Amino acid sequence: MPEVMISQKADKLIFYVPKKDLEENIESIEFDTPEKWGGEVVLGDGQRFYLEPIPQPKLPITLRAKRA
Repeated sequence: MPEVMISQKADKLIFYVPKKDLEENIESIEFDTPEKWGGEVVLGDGQRFYLEPIPQPKLPITLRAKRA
């Protein structure tokens, strides 16, 4: 379970895995409401990760992610 950083640049969410030096745009996120944010995340290169749903956070944030 890698720790990932999610930040926002302009109108795009950026997914960054420091240990792999992977930085990709988030193409879709399963839940994106103030009450529930996270779930399955699809990156621009097709990789999928799962973030445990939480209330919508202030960005940037560091979270644990599982490969989906």
